[in-house]
Amino acid sequence: MVVSVIAMSVGAALLVACSDTDSETADRATTSAPQATTSTTAAGWAPPECAIERPAAPDSVAVDGTPGDHTVTSFDGTELRVHWYPAGGSTAAAPHPTLLMGPGWGSPGATAEGGTGLFGDLAVSSLRDGGYNVLTWDPRGFGASSGTITIDSAEFEGRDVQTLIDWVSAQPEVQLDAVGDPRMGMLGGSYGGGIQLVTAALDCRVDAIVPTIAWHSLDTSLYKAETVKQGWGDLLYGIAAGRQLDPHITSAWEAGHATGVLDDADRTWFADRGPGDLVADIAVPTLIVQGTVDTLFTLDEGVTNFTTLRDRGVPVAMLWYCGGHGACLTEAGDTARAGAATRAWLDRWVRGDETTDLAAPFEFVDQFGTSFTASDYPPANGTALGAEGAGSLSLLAEGGAGPSTPTGEGSGVLDTVALAITPARATNAVEVAVTNGGDAPVTVVGAPRLTFTYVGSTPAGDAPTRVFAQLVDDDSGLVLGNQITPIAVDLDGTEHTVEVPLEMVAHTLAPGSGVTLQLVAATTAYAKPRFGGTIDFSAIAISLPVAADLARR
Repeated sequence: MVVSVIAMSVGAALLVACSDTDSETADRATTSAPQATTSTTAAGWAPPECAIERPAAPDSVAVDGTPGDHTVTSFDGTELRVHWYPAGGSTAAAPHPTLLMGPGWGSPGATAEGGTGLFGDLAVSSLRDGGYNVLTWDPRGFGASSGTITIDSAEFEGRDVQTLIDWVSAQPEVQLDAVGDPRMGMLGGSYGGGIQLVTAALDCRVDAIVPTIAWHSLDTSLYKAETVKQGWGDLLYGIAAGRQLDPHITSAWEAGHATGVLDDADRTWFADRGPGDLVADIAVPTLIVQGTVDTLFTLDEGVTNFTTLRDRGVPVAMLWYCGGHGACLTEAGDTARAGAATRAWLDRWVRGDETTDLAAPFEFVDQFGTSFTASDYPPANGTALGAEGAGSLSLLAEGGAGPSTPTGEGSGVLDTVALAITPARATNAVEVAVTNGGDAPVTVVGAPRLTFTYVGSTPAGDAPTRVFAQLVDDDSGLVLGNQITPIAVDLDGTEHTVEVPLEMVAHTLAPGSGVTLQLVAATTAYAKPRFGGTIDFSAIAISLPVAADLARR
């Protein structure tokens, strides 16, 4: 639907046919798009043919005093500031492939002098040294770009990037597969990850993507169990203060503080902010990089994107590292791994280097910094660990989960802002202990399952009725992956039973070691629920998924 709107809204158009190369581009195009191998992709996969109506190159002007910077006019007149860094030695006679790298929320595009981004993005200079032209940009509403911020929507930010692809295709240093079709990939983290998923769904000219710590749905990530993730909401809203925001962003933030509940209009708007269902339209090789301690876009967001692509036979791999939107409070392991895997993926699928060492279909790191691989996600199931219990919880604001404190481990890049909204062991909690009673270590990978039967009551009020579940490592005292799960409860004085998956984790338990489930009444991560009254849990059962057939990387 969006592509049709684009086609109708432009004037003179040219036909991009990704499978053909005409005389105008023969000198700048080389081989056809690379074919898949079977080591990490579906056998027999081939790049899809591409035909899309696009306008001629957009209007642009060079920015005085800043070599490489241009102002590009987007489809609706929005002025986008772009930063263009051709590879060394790249000319019309010797064109190179191109990478588009988007920034995180609130940030301008990276520059060659700016080093790496907040989330360890690959430096522009290293990508240029590797033979890629690099385009970065200030997303609409941020940096030096005009326009209203709509959170990577297909209708606006997605169409902006299509305009940037049009601009790139007209640059003489750019290797083309066909007229208007550059050989190109995308990378970037967070906001720069979400836009990759949106763009790849809209535009078949994208050849490969590496969305890092991105999301599937803002409904499931920011409003899990219809509970506002107020901690991150305040941080993100503060970063964008003073910018031209879509009114839904402001009204949702205000509602989070007022009641902790969004109205239907705001919830629908956020659910439509890419990529969501658009992931089913992506048909290019995708490496999904997600953070085990990311409390904004949790692991299940990446898993949903991964399984959607895998089930359609698209070449895809997924790598979990100790980082993202959160503080790595445990041993991080190989901190260069995500960057190396990103580079290898782009070299294989954009440059066409079949000798590159691709990531396994699924790779992750546990709390000791040990990397494991598996042939798929989820890994084969071992014998689950479980336990049962009961108890009564007072619904109080005091004694909840968080804030957390530094441990001296990890990179600490986000410690100053993330720790205040990071869950920690609660003092007001119902607890159930789970122990590895076997004689060998086990690795828990995925979403634990929680079931409980309860009766509760609370005074009337506007705030939602919720409890929160987290797992605490008995040895370190840390919450597994810093993750906590909101759970809706009916506190009407009658008995109810709930069965829910908890946030995904990756955690190894030695023989005799264990974790403790905590059911708590409050947390710094989410908006305040309704307080007052109690919940009596007559039966609680927790099951932890144990992975089998793992290999150490």
